[in-house]
Amino acid sequence: MSLVFLRPNTSAIGKKDKRLMAEVNASPLKHFVTAKKKINGIFEQLGAYIKESSAFLEETYSNEELDPVTTEEQVAEVRGYLSKVAGIGEVLSRRHMKVVFFGRTSNGKSSVINAMLWDKVLPSGIGHTTNCFLRVEGTDGNEAFLLTEGSEEKKSVKTVNHLAHALHQDEDLDAGSLVCVMWPKGKCALLRDDLVLVDSPGIDVTTELDSWIDKFCLDADVFVLVANSESTLMQTEKSFFHKVNERLSSPNIFILNNRWDASASEPEYMEEVRRQHMDRCTSFLVDELGVVDRAQASDRIFFVSAKEVLQARVQKAQGMPEAGGALAEGFQARMFEFQNFERRFEECISQSAVKTKFEQHTVRAKQISEALRLIMDSVHVAAQEQRIHCMETKEEREDRLEFIDKQLDLLTLDCKGKIKNITEEVEKQVSNAMAEEIRRLHVLVDDFHMDFHPSQVVLKVYKNELHRHIEEGLGRNMSERCSNAITSALQNTQTEMIDGLKPLLPLSVREQVDKLVPRQCFSLSYDLNCDKLCSDFQEDIGFHFSLGWTMLVNRFLGPKNTRRALMGYNDQVPRPMAITPVSTAMPPFPQGSVTQEELMVSMVTGLASLTSRTSMGIIVVGGVIWKAVGWRLIALSVGLYGLLYVYERLTWTTKAKERAFKRQFVDYASEKLQLIVSYTGSNCSHQVQQELAGTFAQLCQQVDVTRQQLEDEIQDMNRKIEQLDSLQSKELDETICTFNSHIKHTLISLLSLFPTKSEQRPDCL
Repeated sequence: MSLVFLRPNTSAIGKKDKRLMAEVNASPLKHFVTAKKKINGIFEQLGAYIKESSAFLEETYSNEELDPVTTEEQVAEVRGYLSKVAGIGEVLSRRHMKVVFFGRTSNGKSSVINAMLWDKVLPSGIGHTTNCFLRVEGTDGNEAFLLTEGSEEKKSVKTVNHLAHALHQDEDLDAGSLVCVMWPKGKCALLRDDLVLVDSPGIDVTTELDSWIDKFCLDADVFVLVANSESTLMQTEKSFFHKVNERLSSPNIFILNNRWDASASEPEYMEEVRRQHMDRCTSFLVDELGVVDRAQASDRIFFVSAKEVLQARVQKAQGMPEAGGALAEGFQARMFEFQNFERRFEECISQSAVKTKFEQHTVRAKQISEALRLIMDSVHVAAQEQRIHCMETKEEREDRLEFIDKQLDLLTLDCKGKIKNITEEVEKQVSNAMAEEIRRLHVLVDDFHMDFHPSQVVLKVYKNELHRHIEEGLGRNMSERCSNAITSALQNTQTEMIDGLKPLLPLSVREQVDKLVPRQCFSLSYDLNCDKLCSDFQEDIGFHFSLGWTMLVNRFLGPKNTRRALMGYNDQVPRPMAITPVSTAMPPFPQGSVTQEELMVSMVTGLASLTSRTSMGIIVVGGVIWKAVGWRLIALSVGLYGLLYVYERLTWTTKAKERAFKRQFVDYASEKLQLIVSYTGSNCSHQVQQELAGTFAQLCQQVDVTRQQLEDEIQDMNRKIEQLDSLQSKELDETICTFNSHIKHTLISLLSLFPTKSEQRPDCL
């Protein structure tokens, strides 16, 4: 956020002051014009400064990222200053010096105004009596026109006669009405300097003096009382100015004793009459009104002949001699007196107008600039305090973030070690429990009760239900063995994780973290999949005599080797070529090693082959046995053998088949389940690991949220610090001081153009 303030060009100002001083020295009336230009320039700069300051404060106040460094009241106050300065500037642009001429009817007020304007602007002379207030003001155009009160219609006026005719034809005008005579500035030099002259009706023809004063006199800078030197001051004239003196503080009053040319007819009485008029007028100004002292009174009382001055100046403007025509004796003295009046009048009205029109506004400008400086100082102080707070907050957040990172690294290593230890312990417990349950599998199978039938359809259903029974039973038994201990260890580990990570979280989040306390519903899942694991189980529930050849071989060789032997197992034990022994005393050894089972299978297979190939061997053997033991023993043995066969055949019932089925299934399932002991233990340890990792991940997620919040807060603090640095930048302070110093210097130089008593200077300067 940046704000560019106005910087006054002091070198340009100095040159401008010199030029304005030259204009001031040219004419006293230029004092007002110069002062008006200077104070308008001040208020233009002040308005631009306040405008940018107001925008700056509003932008600062509406900045949601910063805590308020300015108040709504300050924003409204500066906005109010902006409207006030704009209003003052508009008023100043219309300011002008105003002089009001009063006197009794036909005392020559209009003639005095025309003489001062060097032209016949207002109707005057015999038969021309001003019947309303006439305001003579300059216009930049080339044509004169009238503006009546309450109307914006411009009535064209080409000559004085047209003006007189227009005034007399307007029936709506009364003594209290105002008509503005807009006269081209190019025709009258006096109107070029923001001077307004107001002609009034005779104060002896109306009783509405109070309303006249309120309406036309309160903003007047100079009053000119046009008296008739052929008579004395009348009470009517005195009463009017007494009322003016009551309404205004020390009004500037000039007294013109007009028609002094009549004294030329009686020169012997001229000095005495002049002294009498001077004494009476001085007494009126000093003793009755108290507006001047006796030393200054002589500069406020003049003896003139406005008619003579007007005639001489009109002749001079037309190129004729100034003193030509029928002029009374002593004209040059009266002309000099009128010129002296004009000089004193111009000096007085310039100083008075500057003081009354501009002094109050210059003081107000200084007050506004000082108030604005105080507001900007308060913004600067608030921004500095907030910046310090932001720096402290930023450092605290950075320290907290660094602490969290270090602690999180340490806790991560610790939690990983705990997770590893507990998963290894779970895998060991589950593996041992499952091995124990496999050894007790026959108990679980014996507890299975369901109708058994050797048909394939029933056996299929029987197998499915048996698989489900074993899986549920094994899961239940293993859960009883392991779940409590594992769950307790799991909960303890989770609690340790939470207790370790909780200090890293803000207080508001710790209550939420408590909801992550070990879940009581966690339980291990033992996925044994018995149906798939034992899907290739093939039962053998056919009748087999216990003393039959197959069963005997099975007892010696086992099921697998028996099948190979009885199916004509021809993959005999290889007989490699004998290796030549080193010593002739040692028999040769085969290259490969032959197991005992393979040798037994080979022998029985040879015996079975021999028996099946020749029945003669049986007969020979039978004959040999017959001769050895006798026929009775053989018959008894055969009888017992047959009885045993019949007994076993009769006892081979469905229950026996079911027992054989279960026995075969236990042997088969035990062998298969042994294959997945390690897998099941690993699976359970993985479940515990996932549970602990999930808990740790949730905790880390909360920590990450806290870290992100801290990082966001640090970034916010950085942005705030940058913005606050711009608020309290050195340029802002220098601009405020420079601008206020410039205003003070300009106001002092402005009033120094018009020497006044030191006690009349504004106190603020």
